[in-house]
Amino acid sequence: MNTKNYGIIKDKIKETDAIIIGAGAGLSTAAGVNYGTLNFKENFPELVKHYGFTDMYTSSFYDFDTEEERWSYWAKHINYLCIGMEASETYKNLFNLVKDKEYFVLTTNVDRQFLKAGFDSNKVFEVQGALTKIQCSRACHNKLYDDTVMIKEMLEKNEDIKIPSDLVPKCPVCGETMEVNLRKDNFFVEDDYWEEHSNNYEKFINDNKNKKIIFLELGAGFNTPGIIRYPFEDLTYKLPNAFLIRVNDKYANVPNDIEDKAIGIQDDINEVIKGVSEL
Repeated sequence: MNTKNYGIIKDKIKETDAIIIGAGAGLSTAAGVNYGTLNFKENFPELVKHYGFTDMYTSSFYDFDTEEERWSYWAKHINYLCIGMEASETYKNLFNLVKDKEYFVLTTNVDRQFLKAGFDSNKVFEVQGALTKIQCSRACHNKLYDDTVMIKEMLEKNEDIKIPSDLVPKCPVCGETMEVNLRKDNFFVEDDYWEEHSNNYEKFINDNKNKKIIFLELGAGFNTPGIIRYPFEDLTYKLPNAFLIRVNDKYANVPNDIEDKAIGIQDDINEVIKGVSEL
């Protein structure tokens, strides 16, 4: 690990007028919010035995035979990765680094770790949705519903990897089944809250476009590069006083046309945040 980079990040944050955090899946993975195989067999032996699942990511695409089975799975998934998980130290350390600055967060993560760690909810744009919200599967109306109480009841009454039929959530408007509010198709609901936060993000950029502004990109790879990675590069190029800090354990390279306005750090994100916090 190059500890010299810790000092660079610390100094840049200290000197800047505003900071935009762009957080991809790599941040949550580094923070211990694990979608992979780590502890999967231990926490979900029944899913491994019955379906042959190996991790939380690939299992989320499984085509279940019944809604009772599907929601039994999603109750476990949502509780494990979101409702039942406290804020990680990584996210807490990140909050402490920026809490006294003008900041905004753009994230593709759906685990709500930013909100749990203390970030202002008005300054966190969860562009891909959240595990604690559900919507009509056909998007018949533009409203989301909190699923926290529902998930807890499903877990209590789950039996033989199924929930009771009367707990399967139905759309109160059209009667169709409900889905978790995750962007996976053209039926993803962008409600008023989503639109408000999208506008807040655009306003933050506009308000700070001529100031010293840092784009702190953490764990954004090439799954959805058009949300964080490419726009951050473009804004760094266009804004006169912008600087990009890209931290990624695999894809830390920065384009040649902004190499004098950017630094790429190929390192463990958790260690970088911890190292900067301890300076």
